[in-house]
Amino acid sequence: MHSSLQQSGEQRQVLLLAVLVGISFFAGLGSAPLFDVDEGAFSEATREMIASGNYLTTYLNGHPRFDKPVLIYWFQVLSVKTFGLNEFAFRFPSAAASAIWAAALYRFTRMELGRETAFPATLFMVLSLQVTIIAKAAIADGLLNCCLAVTMFAVYTHYRTGSPASRYLAFAAAGLGVLTKGPVAILIPGAVSFLFFMQQGELKKWLKTVLNLRAILLFLAIVMPWYTLEYLDQGMAFVEGFLFKHNVNRFSSSLEGHSGSLFYYFPVLLIGLMPFTGMLFTILFNLKKLLSEPLNRYLLIWFAFVFVFFSLSGTKLPHYMIYGYTPLFILMARLFAEVKKPRILVLWPVFFLLLFAALPLLIPVAAARIDDLYILAVLDSALRLTGTDHSLLLAGAALLIAALQFVPAFSPRSRLVAGGLVFCLCINFHIMPLAARLLQEPVKEAALLSKSRGYKVVMWKVYYPSFLLYSHSFAEKRAPEKGEIVLTTVKYLERLENPELLYSKHGIVLVKNNEMRPRP
Repeated sequence: MHSSLQQSGEQRQVLLLAVLVGISFFAGLGSAPLFDVDEGAFSEATREMIASGNYLTTYLNGHPRFDKPVLIYWFQVLSVKTFGLNEFAFRFPSAAASAIWAAALYRFTRMELGRETAFPATLFMVLSLQVTIIAKAAIADGLLNCCLAVTMFAVYTHYRTGSPASRYLAFAAAGLGVLTKGPVAILIPGAVSFLFFMQQGELKKWLKTVLNLRAILLFLAIVMPWYTLEYLDQGMAFVEGFLFKHNVNRFSSSLEGHSGSLFYYFPVLLIGLMPFTGMLFTILFNLKKLLSEPLNRYLLIWFAFVFVFFSLSGTKLPHYMIYGYTPLFILMARLFAEVKKPRILVLWPVFFLLLFAALPLLIPVAAARIDDLYILAVLDSALRLTGTDHSLLLAGAALLIAALQFVPAFSPRSRLVAGGLVFCLCINFHIMPLAARLLQEPVKEAALLSKSRGYKVVMWKVYYPSFLLYSHSFAEKRAPEKGEIVLTTVKYLERLENPELLYSKHGIVLVKNNEMRPRP
């Protein structure tokens, strides 16, 4: 009888998690235009792959794109051929990979710590801000995080049990990760496992694990066919573009617009883990206790390596920190019972929602200190899009999250679930669609206009790969000549002699350059 009740309780938990995955990762997947630069670039490269029939080398705007390996593009191709050329299809592989990531997290945590820890750990992952955003994004990171999580879980399982199947799973998942985003998929597992085994005084065991011939052959069988064919097709251009520019150089120097200080990832953590940021401090306060167990040490080394490595890297992007979130979710779940005042966990997400609710008051203050015409145009549009309904919605959501913490019938964990769900709904169905409407809707509309009228467009001082996708055309990035159609922003209109306005919205303009070359 007791076993039957336990099984029934677990089934309810798994069903609830499946519903939350559906809401967080899949609901509204195709409702917003693709975001530039990354979503637009990945999706346009996939469109060009389908149009050309070349499924080996990715191209963007007619030129080879060596940013990432090929696996995510193949999955996007399959999705587009299944669902059509639309936003849902481009984003579906990321959502599906993130769902597998969540399932792997639940399974591993349940095996190691039991379902009472597995449920909140997976809940933290599914409803956290950065994960719900990345899971809906048509880029490689949802798939990479899935591969990394499976690799890292399999490594620890092999360490604890010696299971050959776990070792092969780790090497296979790492191979798929290398096909998704390159060397980082072996750097993190390799470095973390080395540090952990060394700390455990078992380096011989580590060497025996990583030098297993069959596992290495499995890894090479997954990785080498595409890398070999790509090198034969593109030669040193592939080596220089992919290996050096987009991997080695990303650590040693900063790509344009992606630099930051050593403290860059501190605010990323505080925002990205919402609405569960407060649990991060619970981990810090209980470090000594956590370090007493091997699994906790493994998880802490995993997070610490990611945090330190990317803090030292010359190129910094917010989503790099997600590579170290999975161990944090497990540690948070282990320590949830240690939180003496769980109600205070909602203070940060409540403040965040109230801050967004106050945008109609904050935007005029910000605009008074800015002289960039494009930013002013965006702020003016944002002011018109964030009226009374916007403020009431987010303020009401914040108050609801706070009120849920005082419902006597709810356990602390139930309050956490309810508050996290309200926060997730606000992000996925109001804040992100608002951002898409403000920043990307004009690009899509200008592209569709260009497509319908057969315009050949020059991008000047801007770069919107999604424009290429929606217009089904290429566009040169340069200063326009007389008579050419130009996609730019209001910031640069005054540099054109006599522009004929064809489209304008939220600071994005499509114009015909009727006179001479634009002034510098």
